[in-house]
Amino acid sequence: FVDLKPGGQYVAKDLYEVGGVPVVMKELRKAGLIHEDCVTASGETMGEALDKITGEADGKVIHSVQNPISKTGGVVGLSGNLAPDGAIVKVAGMTAEQQVFSGPARVFECEEDAFEAVKKRAYEEGEVLVIRNEGPAGGPGMREMLATTAALSGQGMGKKVALITDGRFSGATRGFCVGHVGPEAAHGGPIAMLQNGDIITIDAIKGDLSVDLTDAELEARKAGWKGPRETIYASGAVWKFAKLVGSTRLGAVTHPGAKEERHVYMDL
Repeated sequence: FVDLKPGGQYVAKDLYEVGGVPVVMKELRKAGLIHEDCVTASGETMGEALDKITGEADGKVIHSVQNPISKTGGVVGLSGNLAPDGAIVKVAGMTAEQQVFSGPARVFECEEDAFEAVKKRAYEEGEVLVIRNEGPAGGPGMREMLATTAALSGQGMGKKVALITDGRFSGATRGFCVGHVGPEAAHGGPIAMLQNGDIITIDAIKGDLSVDLTDAELEARKAGWKGPRETIYASGAVWKFAKLVGSTRLGAVTHPGAKEERHVYMDL
C-alpha cells in the first residue's frame, strides 16, 4: 500500500514528506499487524508512540489498508513440491500475465556456471534457469544472484526466461526471479533433485512453485543423491557456519532459537 520505486511511482523523499514510516505503521496497526506492547528505544510502547502520530495516509504515496494498491504487495510467498519450506518472488511492477511461467529447467550448480552460460547465450527462451547450492549452507552464505539476472536483463531476456535459486536477490532485481527456495540443495531439498528438462511452474497468483514430478519420482532421485556439493571451505569459521546454519525460512541462524534458551544472559 506504499507506492515506491522501483515498482511504483514515488521515491523515499515523497514518503518522508507525507509522514514517512510512522504513518505506514499506523496503517499496519489498523490491520492488526503491529505488536503494540513492544517497548521502543524511547521507553514507550509501540502503541503509545503511534498514538502521538497525527498524520494519515494521503492516498497517493501511502494508501490506506482498506484500499491497498494490491492485495499481496510487492513480494509473494510461494510453496509447492519444489519448495516445501517456501520461496519468495518479487512481483512489484509485474502484470498478472507476467506472474505465471512454466518451462523446462536448465540446471546450474552455482552462480558462476549460470553466469558463464548466460554470457555465451547457452540457454533458450522459455526456460527456467535453476541456480542451486547457493543457500546459507550450500554457498556458504547465501549470495545475491545479481550478476546473472543483470546479464539476462541486459540481453533483453529478463521477461523471456524465469530463474529460481536457493540463494537470494536484491530489491533491484528485474525479471521473474524466485529466491529463498527451501529446503536448500545442501539440505537435500527438492531443488537438489532437479534435472535439465524437468517442467517447472511458477504461479505467483496462486502462490505455487512446483515441478512436474510425483512424490515417488522425487524420492527415487533423492535415494540416488550423492549429498551436498563440496565447497572450498574445509575448516575455519565459514566451514563451521555451513555445518550449523539452519533453514532460510527460520532466519538462517546457527542456534536452535530463543525458545531453547534456559536463562536470560542479562540476568547472569
